Amino acid sequence: MDDPSSGKQSVENRDTRAIIWFDIDNTLYSASSKIADAMGERIHAYFLSLGLADDEATELHHKYYRQYGLALRGLVRYHSVDPLDFDRRCDGSLPLESMLTPNPAVRQLLKDIDRSKARVWALTNAYTTHAKRVLKILDLEDQFEGLVYCDYAKTSFSCKPEAEYFTDALEKAGVADPSNCYFIDDSRMNIQAAENLGWGHCVHFCEFGLLTTVGGVKERIDDYSVDADGSPASSKEAASEQEHKGRKSVRDLEELRSVWPEIFLQ
Repeated sequence: MDDPSSGKQSVENRDTRAIIWFDIDNTLYSASSKIADAMGERIHAYFLSLGLADDEATELHHKYYRQYGLALRGLVRYHSVDPLDFDRRCDGSLPLESMLTPNPAVRQLLKDIDRSKARVWALTNAYTTHAKRVLKILDLEDQFEGLVYCDYAKTSFSCKPEAEYFTDALEKAGVADPSNCYFIDDSRMNIQAAENLGWGHCVHFCEFGLLTTVGGVKERIDDYSVDADGSPASSKEAASEQEHKGRKSVRDLEELRSVWPEIFLQ
């Protein structure tokens, strides 16, 4: 798997195949793993370590997640925290080896992508150490040609759903035409952001009805949705908007075989 931090591809060396972007957390594995719950507890503890009261910590955690797509972005901006310290104490302390197991069906799905037609990259809001750790535990490292991650080594890092994150990803992967991108993510905000930038084949991974932790708060998946402008919307409004746009959603990655048949081996 390539590390894109080494630089951009030159125009003459750009790969013209389609590119498939897979989010990692809560997409390559189910939210039923409870990793989001464990992560939420650690982030809450981190807020408390800054001297915040319990209620204030909960409120800011949720606010920063909804506003930026990643609570850490708010922590860096308003509390001057060290992103790498946050990573060590939160992501890095997760007992992933006891929470995740390889899924042969997901591995086979990735192997069945026609690599003569498409490249496969991972696109995550995590730091590189967490992303690579998860891919290794899931036995999927060798199925990805590249990884784009939030570079916590830089205090000015961007993250999904910020436009800068998506445009940087295209540059790092040497993608000239965003309409040639396939993208699946469990966050509707991230999917809408990619669509707004012209990414051509976006799918929302939605384990509808499953209880998980979102921004430090327990929610049923798909209870929180957003309108095109990023403001909260009811589930009914979100469903209508999704149908209007022709946006696809799947509950199981296996459904991608029928949603994106053109990029799988026949």
